[in-house]
Amino acid sequence: MRKNRWWWIAIVAICAAALVAAGCGDDDDSGDGGAAADTAAAQVPEFPAGSTMASIQDKGKLVVGTKFDQPLFGLKNPTNDQIEGFDVEIAKLIAQGIFGSDIDGKVEFVETPSKIRESAIANGRVDMVVATYTINDERKQQVGFAGPYYVAGQDIMVKADDDSIAGVEDLNGKKVCSVQGSTSIDNVREQAPDADLGITFDVYSLCAEALGDGRVDAVSTDNVILLGLVNASDGAFKLVGTRFTEEPYGIGEKKDDTEFRNFINDRLEAIEADGSWAAAFESTVGQAGEETPEPPPVNRY
Repeated sequence: MRKNRWWWIAIVAICAAALVAAGCGDDDDSGDGGAAADTAAAQVPEFPAGSTMASIQDKGKLVVGTKFDQPLFGLKNPTNDQIEGFDVEIAKLIAQGIFGSDIDGKVEFVETPSKIRESAIANGRVDMVVATYTINDERKQQVGFAGPYYVAGQDIMVKADDDSIAGVEDLNGKKVCSVQGSTSIDNVREQAPDADLGITFDVYSLCAEALGDGRVDAVSTDNVILLGLVNASDGAFKLVGTRFTEEPYGIGEKKDDTEFRNFINDRLEAIEADGSWAAAFESTVGQAGEETPEPPPVNRY
């Protein structure tokens, strides 16, 4: 009995030493988990104190202004209230550059129609706007732009059985709808000065309703916005297919926040290089049959 007792004491001592030195049993799992946690922590970028990126990390979320009524780019899905589209995916990829790969619960989308994009940025309601936001000189006086991350072109949507409009010049004498605060109205006014632009709305979905019930003859804005509306119309509308402008989409942020703008530009170049940009396009706009283009070069305005 005495021999057996000392034998068990020796075994216990050996195991205790092993636990301290290397870990045994379940402790092996906790050791691996600690290493994984360290790796995950290392993947979260570090930014200079006081920078917008550091402030966003501190508050725990990136607030993004986008559209809620534009299929393929920014749409609030009525079945689950999720915000979906290419602009949404681009915003999420920017967020990963701030928080690392885990952005669950760290991106908040705020509906930002065309006419309030500048004010939403200026008053700090959003950190940035990703909302089919064409870069132009007038807007650059009010906000900063990163990008472009996509180049669209203005086109025309009509009823599927309407063959009277084949180009922008055919809008003369027609009732044409677009949204308030967009460049589309000015473009039509310039190239079809006799078009009737008396009906405008805050959102494009209301223009589509006006086309459907005959209040207007056409809707004109960027081709990819119209493509989404055509795709959702179940054959009621068609795209004329004659682009008459070039619309570089940028990400809007406060005008003087050069550090944040440079960060977003760097991030855009990274996601274009690693294939994330193409994957985002293919999972959204590409589902409507649009071929994935080459991303535009970042101009760093």
